Amino acid sequence: MRMIVLIWFALLSALPARAQDLEIEVDLELFLAVDVSRSMNASELDIQRRGYAAALTSPDVINAIQGGMLGRVALTYVEWAGDRAQRVIVPWTLVRNEAEARMVANTITAVFDDSLRRTSISGAIDYALRAFDGNGYQGLRRVIDISGDGPNNQGRPVLDARRDALAKRITINGLPLMTEDALSSMWGIPDLDAYYQNCVIGGAGAFMIPVNGWPQFPDAVRRKLVLEIADLVPETPARIFKAQASPPYDCMVGEKLWERNRGYFSEP
Repeated sequence: MRMIVLIWFALLSALPARAQDLEIEVDLELFLAVDVSRSMNASELDIQRRGYAAALTSPDVINAIQGGMLGRVALTYVEWAGDRAQRVIVPWTLVRNEAEARMVANTITAVFDDSLRRTSISGAIDYALRAFDGNGYQGLRRVIDISGDGPNNQGRPVLDARRDALAKRITINGLPLMTEDALSSMWGIPDLDAYYQNCVIGGAGAFMIPVNGWPQFPDAVRRKLVLEIADLVPETPARIFKAQASPPYDCMVGEKLWERNRGYFSEP
Protein backbone atom coordinates (compact mmCIF):
# COMPACT_ATOMS: atom_id res chain seq x y z
CA MET A 1 0.00 0.00 0.00
CA ARG A 2 2.83 2.37 0.91
CA MET A 3 4.42 1.71 -2.48
CA ILE A 4 1.16 2.61 -4.25
CA VAL A 5 0.93 5.88 -2.32
CA LEU A 6 4.53 6.74 -3.19
CA ILE A 7 3.90 6.05 -6.86
CA TRP A 8 0.75 8.16 -6.74
CA PHE A 9 2.64 11.11 -5.23
CA ALA A 10 5.39 10.68 -7.82
CA LEU A 11 2.83 10.91 -10.61
CA LEU A 12 1.29 14.02 -9.06
CA SER A 13 4.66 15.70 -8.78
CA ALA A 14 5.24 15.10 -12.49
CA LEU A 15 2.10 17.05 -13.42
CA PRO A 16 2.37 20.76 -14.27
CA ALA A 17 2.30 22.92 -11.16
CA ARG A 18 0.19 25.63 -12.81
CA ALA A 19 -2.56 25.71 -15.41
CA GLN A 20 -0.55 28.04 -17.63
CA ASP A 21 2.12 25.33 -18.05
CA LEU A 22 -0.42 23.67 -20.34
CA GLU A 23 -0.95 26.81 -22.40
CA ILE A 24 0.40 27.08 -25.95
CA GLU A 25 2.98 29.84 -26.34
CA VAL A 26 2.31 32.25 -29.20
CA ASP A 27 3.78 35.48 -30.46
CA LEU A 28 0.48 37.31 -30.01
CA GLU A 29 -2.96 36.87 -28.46
CA LEU A 30 -5.19 39.05 -30.65
CA PHE A 31 -8.77 39.93 -29.71
CA LEU A 32 -10.57 41.29 -32.79
CA ALA A 33 -13.54 43.36 -31.56
CA VAL A 34 -15.82 44.35 -34.46
CA ASP A 35 -18.66 46.87 -34.15
CA VAL A 36 -22.12 45.61 -35.22
CA SER A 37 -24.25 48.31 -33.59
CA ARG A 38 -27.44 49.50 -35.29
CA SER A 39 -25.58 52.36 -36.93
CA MET A 40 -24.08 49.71 -39.24
CA ASN A 41 -26.33 48.62 -42.10
CA ALA A 42 -26.36 45.16 -43.71
CA SER A 43 -24.00 46.20 -46.50
CA GLU A 44 -21.47 47.63 -44.03
CA LEU A 45 -21.60 44.49 -41.90
CA ASP A 46 -20.89 42.45 -45.03
CA ILE A 47 -17.93 44.68 -45.96
CA GLN A 48 -16.48 44.32 -42.47
CA ARG A 49 -16.59 40.54 -42.38
CA ARG A 50 -15.30 40.08 -45.90
CA GLY A 51 -12.60 42.66 -45.25
CA TYR A 52 -11.31 40.82 -42.20
CA ALA A 53 -11.51 37.47 -44.00
CA ALA A 54 -9.52 38.79 -46.97
CA ALA A 55 -6.93 40.43 -44.73
CA LEU A 56 -6.33 37.32 -42.63
CA THR A 57 -5.58 35.23 -45.71
CA SER A 58 -3.44 37.83 -47.48
CA PRO A 59 0.24 36.98 -48.11
CA ASP A 60 1.32 40.00 -46.05
CA VAL A 61 -0.50 38.78 -42.95
CA ILE A 62 0.62 35.15 -43.39
CA ASN A 63 4.22 36.32 -43.76
CA ALA A 64 3.88 38.44 -40.62
CA ILE A 65 2.60 35.42 -38.67
CA GLN A 66 5.34 33.08 -39.89
CA GLY A 67 8.01 35.72 -39.41
CA GLY A 68 7.43 35.90 -35.65
CA MET A 69 9.72 34.41 -33.03
CA LEU A 70 7.39 31.42 -32.61
CA GLY A 71 5.63 31.63 -35.97
CA ARG A 72 2.12 31.38 -34.56
CA VAL A 73 -0.62 33.60 -33.14
CA ALA A 74 -3.90 33.00 -31.35
CA LEU A 75 -6.92 35.11 -32.24
CA THR A 76 -10.62 35.43 -31.63
CA TYR A 77 -13.20 37.40 -33.64
CA VAL A 78 -16.01 38.91 -31.56
CA GLU A 79 -18.80 41.22 -32.68
CA TRP A 80 -19.96 43.81 -30.18
CA ALA A 81 -22.56 46.52 -29.68
CA GLY A 82 -24.11 47.33 -26.29
CA ASP A 83 -22.69 46.79 -22.82
CA ARG A 84 -23.85 43.17 -22.70
CA ALA A 85 -24.09 42.55 -26.44
CA GLN A 86 -21.10 40.53 -27.60
CA ARG A 87 -21.16 37.42 -29.76
CA VAL A 88 -18.21 35.17 -30.52
CA ILE A 89 -17.91 34.37 -34.22
CA VAL A 90 -14.48 32.73 -34.02
CA PRO A 91 -13.40 31.34 -30.62
CA TRP A 92 -9.73 31.47 -29.66
CA THR A 93 -7.92 29.72 -32.52
CA LEU A 94 -4.29 28.95 -33.29
CA VAL A 95 -3.10 30.29 -36.65
CA ARG A 96 0.27 29.24 -38.08
CA ASN A 97 -0.23 29.10 -41.83
CA GLU A 98 -2.52 30.00 -44.71
CA ALA A 99 -4.69 26.90 -44.31
CA GLU A 100 -5.49 27.73 -40.69
CA ALA A 101 -6.05 31.40 -41.55
CA ARG A 102 -8.46 30.35 -44.31
CA MET A 103 -10.44 28.25 -41.83
CA VAL A 104 -10.85 31.34 -39.67
CA ALA A 105 -11.83 33.42 -42.69
CA ASN A 106 -14.43 30.85 -43.75
CA THR A 107 -15.95 30.93 -40.26
CA ILE A 108 -16.13 34.73 -40.30
CA THR A 109 -18.02 34.75 -43.60
CA ALA A 110 -20.22 31.70 -42.93
CA VAL A 111 -23.09 33.57 -41.25
CA PHE A 112 -24.13 37.22 -41.34
CA ASP A 113 -26.23 38.06 -38.28
CA ASP A 114 -28.24 41.22 -37.77
CA SER A 115 -26.90 44.30 -36.02
CA LEU A 116 -27.32 44.86 -32.28
CA ARG A 117 -28.31 47.88 -30.19
CA ARG A 118 -26.16 50.60 -28.61
CA THR A 119 -22.40 51.19 -28.64
CA SER A 120 -20.29 50.17 -25.67
CA ILE A 121 -16.57 50.23 -26.36
CA SER A 122 -16.00 49.81 -22.63
CA GLY A 123 -18.19 46.69 -22.67
CA ALA A 124 -16.12 45.27 -25.52
CA ILE A 125 -12.87 45.94 -23.64
CA ASP A 126 -14.23 44.41 -20.43
CA TYR A 127 -15.41 41.34 -22.35
CA ALA A 128 -11.98 41.00 -23.96
CA LEU A 129 -10.21 41.17 -20.60
CA ARG A 130 -12.28 38.24 -19.34
CA ALA A 131 -11.73 36.34 -22.59
CA PHE A 132 -7.95 36.39 -22.25
CA ASP A 133 -8.10 34.53 -18.94
CA GLY A 134 -7.91 30.78 -19.40
CA ASN A 135 -8.02 30.93 -23.21
CA GLY A 136 -5.37 28.20 -23.52
CA TYR A 137 -2.64 30.47 -24.90
CA GLN A 138 0.26 32.43 -23.48
CA GLY A 139 1.32 35.26 -25.76
CA LEU A 140 4.46 37.31 -25.76
CA ARG A 141 2.01 40.19 -26.34
CA ARG A 142 -1.72 40.73 -25.91
CA VAL A 143 -3.70 43.13 -28.09
CA ILE A 144 -7.34 44.23 -28.22
CA ASP A 145 -8.16 45.48 -31.71
CA ILE A 146 -11.33 47.61 -31.78
CA SER A 147 -13.13 48.79 -34.90
CA GLY A 148 -16.17 51.02 -34.55
CA ASP A 149 -18.11 53.89 -36.10
CA GLY A 150 -19.09 55.84 -33.00
CA PRO A 151 -18.14 56.80 -29.44
CA ASN A 152 -19.05 54.90 -26.30
CA ASN A 153 -22.68 55.55 -25.27
CA GLN A 154 -23.43 52.72 -22.84
CA GLY A 155 -21.71 50.99 -19.95
CA ARG A 156 -19.00 52.42 -17.78
CA PRO A 157 -16.71 55.21 -19.02
CA VAL A 158 -14.31 54.02 -21.70
CA LEU A 159 -11.34 55.54 -19.84
CA ASP A 160 -12.01 53.21 -16.90
CA ALA A 161 -12.04 50.14 -19.14
CA ARG A 162 -8.89 51.28 -20.90
CA ARG A 163 -7.16 51.82 -17.56
CA ASP A 164 -7.91 48.23 -16.52
CA ALA A 165 -6.57 46.87 -19.81
CA LEU A 166 -3.34 48.87 -19.55
CA ALA A 167 -2.90 47.69 -15.96
CA LYS A 168 -2.70 44.15 -17.36
CA ARG A 169 -0.19 45.28 -19.99
CA ILE A 170 -2.67 44.74 -22.79
CA THR A 171 -2.41 47.08 -25.77
CA ILE A 172 -5.54 48.54 -27.38
CA ASN A 173 -5.42 49.49 -31.08
CA GLY A 174 -8.21 51.09 -33.06
CA LEU A 175 -9.86 51.26 -36.45
CA PRO A 176 -12.26 54.24 -36.26
CA LEU A 177 -14.77 54.03 -39.10
CA MET A 178 -15.33 57.65 -40.12
CA THR A 179 -17.96 56.79 -42.71
CA GLU A 180 -21.18 58.73 -43.27
CA ASP A 181 -24.74 57.47 -43.47
CA ALA A 182 -28.24 58.43 -42.32
CA LEU A 183 -27.43 57.99 -38.63
CA SER A 184 -24.03 59.69 -38.60
CA SER A 185 -25.34 63.20 -38.00
CA MET A 186 -27.38 62.07 -35.01
CA TRP A 187 -25.17 59.48 -33.30
CA GLY A 188 -21.70 59.99 -34.75
CA ILE A 189 -18.99 62.56 -34.14
CA PRO A 190 -16.89 64.22 -36.88
CA ASP A 191 -13.59 63.70 -35.03
CA LEU A 192 -13.90 60.00 -34.21
CA ASP A 193 -10.18 59.59 -34.92
CA ALA A 194 -9.39 62.11 -32.18
CA TYR A 195 -11.79 60.29 -29.85
CA TYR A 196 -10.04 56.98 -30.46
CA GLN A 197 -6.61 58.55 -30.06
CA ASN A 198 -7.48 60.24 -26.77
CA CYS A 199 -9.98 57.86 -25.21
CA VAL A 200 -9.64 54.35 -26.64
CA ILE A 201 -6.18 53.26 -27.78
CA GLY A 202 -3.30 52.82 -25.35
CA GLY A 203 -0.47 50.60 -24.21
CA ALA A 204 2.88 49.65 -25.70
CA GLY A 205 3.03 50.58 -29.39
CA ALA A 206 -0.68 51.47 -29.57
CA PHE A 207 -1.93 52.99 -32.81
CA MET A 208 -5.04 53.49 -34.91
CA ILE A 209 -5.82 53.69 -38.62
CA PRO A 210 -8.82 55.91 -39.50
CA VAL A 211 -11.08 54.71 -42.31
CA ASN A 212 -12.74 57.59 -44.20
CA GLY A 213 -14.71 55.47 -46.64
CA TRP A 214 -15.70 51.83 -47.03
CA PRO A 215 -13.49 51.28 -50.10
CA GLN A 216 -10.51 51.90 -47.79
CA PHE A 217 -11.60 49.28 -45.28
CA PRO A 218 -9.99 46.05 -46.63
CA ASP A 219 -6.56 47.64 -47.06
CA ALA A 220 -6.76 49.34 -43.66
CA VAL A 221 -7.53 46.03 -41.94
CA ARG A 222 -4.67 44.31 -43.73
CA ARG A 223 -2.17 47.03 -42.77
CA LYS A 224 -3.40 47.02 -39.18
CA LEU A 225 -3.06 43.25 -38.82
CA VAL A 226 0.45 43.25 -40.28
CA LEU A 227 1.57 45.97 -37.87
CA GLU A 228 0.00 44.19 -34.88
CA ILE A 229 1.28 40.72 -35.69
CA ALA A 230 4.79 41.79 -36.71
CA ASP A 231 4.98 44.24 -33.77
CA LEU A 232 6.09 47.05 -36.08
CA VAL A 233 6.20 50.74 -35.25
CA PRO A 234 3.67 52.54 -37.48
CA GLU A 235 4.58 55.60 -39.49
CA THR A 236 2.38 58.52 -38.44
CA PRO A 237 2.29 60.33 -41.81
CA ALA A 238 0.49 57.41 -43.47
CA ARG A 239 -2.83 58.17 -41.72
CA ILE A 240 -1.71 55.99 -38.86
CA PHE A 241 -1.73 57.61 -35.45
CA LYS A 242 0.17 56.46 -32.40
CA ALA A 243 -1.08 56.91 -28.86
CA GLN A 244 0.52 60.00 -27.39
CA ALA A 245 -0.07 62.91 -25.07
CA SER A 246 -2.54 65.38 -26.55
CA PRO A 247 -4.82 68.24 -25.47
CA PRO A 248 -7.75 67.43 -23.14
CA TYR A 249 -10.66 65.68 -24.85
CA ASP A 250 -14.20 65.00 -23.63
CA CYS A 251 -14.27 61.20 -23.52
CA MET A 252 -17.93 61.29 -22.39
CA VAL A 253 -19.09 62.82 -25.69
CA GLY A 254 -20.92 59.64 -26.71
CA GLU A 255 -22.85 59.43 -23.46
CA LYS A 256 -23.84 63.10 -23.82
CA LEU A 257 -25.06 62.47 -27.37
CA TRP A 258 -27.15 59.58 -26.10
CA GLU A 259 -28.79 61.73 -23.42
CA ARG A 260 -29.50 64.42 -26.02
CA ASN A 261 -31.01 62.04 -28.57
CA ARG A 262 -32.51 59.29 -26.40
CA GLY A 263 -36.06 60.30 -27.35
CA TYR A 264 -35.49 59.21 -30.93
CA PHE A 265 -36.45 55.71 -32.05
CA SER A 266 -33.42 55.03 -34.23
CA GLU A 267 -30.94 54.39 -31.45
CA PRO A 268 -27.53 53.01 -32.50
